[in-house]
Amino acid sequence: MSNRLFQGVIHQMRDSIDRIVGVIDDSETIISCSDLTRIGEKAELASFDTMDVSDSFTKDGFTYKPFGSRIKPEYVVFVQGNDEIASKFCSVLAVSLLTIKQYYDEKYDRNNFIKNVILDNILPGDIFVKAKELHFNTDVSRAVLLIRVVAANDISSFDVIQNLFPDKQKDFVFNISESDIVLVKEIKTGIAVKDLEKLARSIVDTLGGEFHTRAIVGIGTSVEGVKDLARSFKEAQVALEVGKVFDTEKSIVSYDNLGIARLIYQLPTTLCEMFLREVFKKGSIESLDQETLFTIQKFFENNLNVSETSRKLFVHRNTLVYRLEKIKKLTGLDLREFDHAIIFKVALMVKKYLTANPIKY
Repeated sequence: MSNRLFQGVIHQMRDSIDRIVGVIDDSETIISCSDLTRIGEKAELASFDTMDVSDSFTKDGFTYKPFGSRIKPEYVVFVQGNDEIASKFCSVLAVSLLTIKQYYDEKYDRNNFIKNVILDNILPGDIFVKAKELHFNTDVSRAVLLIRVVAANDISSFDVIQNLFPDKQKDFVFNISESDIVLVKEIKTGIAVKDLEKLARSIVDTLGGEFHTRAIVGIGTSVEGVKDLARSFKEAQVALEVGKVFDTEKSIVSYDNLGIARLIYQLPTTLCEMFLREVFKKGSIESLDQETLFTIQKFFENNLNVSETSRKLFVHRNTLVYRLEKIKKLTGLDLREFDHAIIFKVALMVKKYLTANPIKY
């Protein structure tokens, strides 16, 4: 696309500039040039990774100016000559070509279309019109995965994920912030959540194992069509935020598996505070020390089984019973009774939610 777009501009400016002008892509290949015989040649330049879009330089009788829509340049424009006029031509061409490319991408690029859909930057009534214009397949199932990089190195996580999903007709990868990458994945209709979690696991393992980059993934529900992709994206955001509160050790959180945590996340904080006051009428939850809270956690993990919990805690059964009686005395709740245990479990989650004060979408 860029080759034809840039070549059209270069061709029109050839007579006005009266110098050889052209564009080099990130593979250091001349993709557009007023001298047609040079298209396809390799340009021996420094690596694109060392260039800056604000710099220009001269070499072998030509002036070069990197440009692009990212931090690192995507292209380099060149003009024959080492003088000030060549430098000005380079600057003007770089701005012009970048503006034209961005306009083209905005109007015709599918990746940008999907990005606007999930971010609600396009009116619902315009979605199907635009999809038809782009020959975009609206009759397939897709799911949105939000990959958040929490510990990175110099490796570009975006490039890694893009290389994992190279089919740009079916899968779409783009950044929405410095740490958040979105993957819109085409999937089979009726795919199970566990299969999406396996896909997310492969992303996390690849980033962590090969590139020493720690990431967490939120998974939205699968949707059909295009309009509902915005909902799947919001669900992936909620999954990450809820996971950050209730499942801090998990690197993959699916919206479909949030359970009661999702319900708590949607409650107003005033209602949560009222609930805690009602549950702990006899004494505050803050009156429980860390050892007691750890005992409670293990008791829940072992399905309220006193014998199994005491074995896992390496304490005598009577010691555990004593601790449970102490909790009953402090809070008025007997965790050996199923109804009381449920209330206490929910109360602990509500307390954790209020302490975390997560961002709501």
